[in-house]
Amino acid sequence: MVLLVAGLADLAVSTAGSVLGTVRELTRRSDATELAADAEHDLLARGRLALDRYAAAPPAHLEILARQAMARRAADDV
Repeated sequence: MVLLVAGLADLAVSTAGSVLGTVRELTRRSDATELAADAEHDLLARGRLALDRYAAAPPAHLEILARQAMARRAADDV
């Protein structure tokens, strides 16, 4: 459910102007049920991407530097 809401929010921000036209087009189509299912899958995917983009903490900078230093030391010892 959280993914669906996040996907809806991301979609609303990125395509606010074209939503109304899309809804009008969907009501005229005979395969609206299939399109709605596809839209739900797309929204879930958008939700996953949005949560990954904004919820994931970036890696610690000092941790990355420490790992690089350890890798250099290990390479120098060989």
